Amino acid sequence: MYSHKVFHDISPHASRVQYPLLSDRSGAIARSYGVWGAETGAAFRASFIIDPKGRIRYFSVYPREVGRNVREIVRTLAGIQYGEATGEGVPAGWKPGMPGISRDFALAGTI
Repeated sequence: MYSHKVFHDISPHASRVQYPLLSDRSGAIARSYGVWGAETGAAFRASFIIDPKGRIRYFSVYPREVGRNVREIVRTLAGIQYGEATGEGVPAGWKPGMPGISRDFALAGTI
Protein backbone atom coordinates (compact mmCIF):
# COMPACT_ATOMS: atom_id res chain seq x y z
CA MET A 1 0.00 0.00 0.00
CA TYR A 2 2.92 2.35 0.61
CA SER A 3 4.21 1.82 -2.91
CA HIS A 4 0.74 2.73 -4.21
CA LYS A 5 0.89 6.00 -2.29
CA VAL A 6 4.33 6.85 -3.67
CA PHE A 7 3.23 5.83 -7.18
CA HIS A 8 0.14 8.04 -6.83
CA ASP A 9 2.15 10.96 -5.48
CA ILE A 10 4.93 10.97 -8.10
CA SER A 11 3.26 9.72 -11.28
CA PRO A 12 1.33 12.33 -13.30
CA HIS A 13 -0.85 9.52 -14.63
CA ALA A 14 -1.46 7.68 -11.37
CA SER A 15 -2.32 10.93 -9.60
CA ARG A 16 -5.42 11.14 -11.81
CA VAL A 17 -6.74 7.76 -10.66
CA GLN A 18 -10.11 8.35 -9.03
CA TYR A 19 -10.62 4.92 -7.49
CA PRO A 20 -8.91 3.14 -4.62
CA LEU A 21 -5.84 1.03 -5.35
CA LEU A 22 -5.80 -2.41 -3.82
CA SER A 23 -3.01 -4.09 -1.90
CA ASP A 24 -3.06 -7.88 -1.55
CA ARG A 25 0.03 -8.54 0.53
CA SER A 26 -1.22 -11.91 1.78
CA GLY A 27 -2.23 -13.09 -1.70
CA ALA A 28 -5.73 -14.02 -0.49
CA ILE A 29 -7.48 -12.10 -3.27
CA ALA A 30 -5.15 -13.45 -5.96
CA ARG A 31 -5.76 -16.99 -4.69
CA SER A 32 -9.54 -16.51 -4.74
CA TYR A 33 -9.38 -15.37 -8.38
CA GLY A 34 -7.02 -18.15 -9.40
CA VAL A 35 -4.07 -15.94 -10.29
CA TRP A 36 -1.68 -16.78 -7.47
CA GLY A 37 1.70 -18.13 -8.57
CA ALA A 38 2.63 -20.50 -5.74
CA GLU A 39 6.10 -21.07 -7.22
CA THR A 40 6.93 -17.36 -7.10
CA GLY A 41 4.83 -16.27 -4.13
CA ALA A 42 3.31 -13.49 -6.23
CA ALA A 43 0.18 -12.90 -8.27
CA PHE A 44 0.23 -13.19 -12.04
CA ARG A 45 -0.36 -9.95 -13.96
CA ALA A 46 -4.11 -10.12 -14.36
CA SER A 47 -6.97 -7.76 -15.10
CA PHE A 48 -10.65 -8.29 -14.28
CA ILE A 49 -13.83 -6.41 -15.12
CA ILE A 50 -16.49 -7.22 -12.53
CA ASP A 51 -20.00 -5.86 -13.05
CA PRO A 52 -22.17 -4.34 -10.31
CA LYS A 53 -23.82 -7.74 -9.77
CA GLY A 54 -20.41 -9.23 -8.93
CA ARG A 55 -20.11 -11.21 -12.20
CA ILE A 56 -16.72 -11.44 -13.87
CA ARG A 57 -17.36 -10.10 -17.37
CA TYR A 58 -13.75 -10.07 -18.56
CA PHE A 59 -10.42 -11.33 -17.38
CA SER A 60 -6.99 -11.61 -18.85
CA VAL A 61 -3.81 -13.09 -17.43
CA TYR A 62 -0.58 -11.78 -18.89
CA PRO A 63 2.87 -13.35 -18.98
CA ARG A 64 5.16 -11.67 -16.47
CA GLU A 65 7.22 -10.21 -19.33
CA VAL A 66 4.22 -8.50 -20.96
CA GLY A 67 2.59 -5.29 -19.78
CA ARG A 68 -1.15 -4.80 -19.78
CA ASN A 69 -2.85 -2.95 -22.61
CA VAL A 70 -4.95 -0.49 -20.62
CA ARG A 71 -6.54 0.96 -23.75
CA GLU A 72 -7.84 -2.49 -24.69
CA ILE A 73 -9.22 -3.05 -21.19
CA VAL A 74 -11.02 0.32 -21.33
CA ARG A 75 -12.31 -0.51 -24.85
CA THR A 76 -13.60 -3.84 -23.53
CA LEU A 77 -15.38 -2.11 -20.64
CA ALA A 78 -16.94 0.38 -23.07
CA GLY A 79 -18.05 -2.53 -25.29
CA ILE A 80 -19.65 -4.32 -22.36
CA GLN A 81 -21.48 -1.13 -21.38
CA TYR A 82 -22.53 -0.54 -25.01
CA GLY A 83 -23.88 -4.09 -25.26
CA GLU A 84 -25.83 -3.71 -22.03
CA ALA A 85 -27.37 -0.45 -23.26
CA THR A 86 -28.18 -1.51 -26.83
CA GLY A 87 -28.40 -5.29 -26.92
CA GLU A 88 -25.81 -5.27 -29.70
CA GLY A 89 -22.36 -6.80 -29.78
CA VAL A 90 -19.18 -5.04 -30.75
CA PRO A 91 -16.78 -6.35 -33.38
CA ALA A 92 -13.01 -6.56 -33.17
CA GLY A 93 -11.56 -3.09 -33.61
CA TRP A 94 -14.77 -1.44 -32.36
CA LYS A 95 -14.35 1.88 -30.58
CA PRO A 96 -16.91 3.99 -28.72
CA GLY A 97 -18.98 5.96 -31.21
CA MET A 98 -18.93 3.18 -33.81
CA PRO A 99 -22.06 1.11 -34.51
CA GLY A 100 -22.48 -2.30 -32.97
CA ILE A 101 -23.53 -5.55 -34.60
CA SER A 102 -26.47 -7.91 -34.17
CA ARG A 103 -25.91 -10.76 -31.76
CA ASP A 104 -27.96 -13.07 -33.98
CA PHE A 105 -25.92 -16.27 -34.37
CA ALA A 106 -27.68 -16.97 -37.68
CA LEU A 107 -25.64 -14.09 -39.11
CA ALA A 108 -22.30 -15.70 -38.15
CA GLY A 109 -19.97 -15.80 -41.12
CA THR A 110 -22.16 -13.57 -43.28
CA ILE A 111 -20.57 -10.25 -42.46
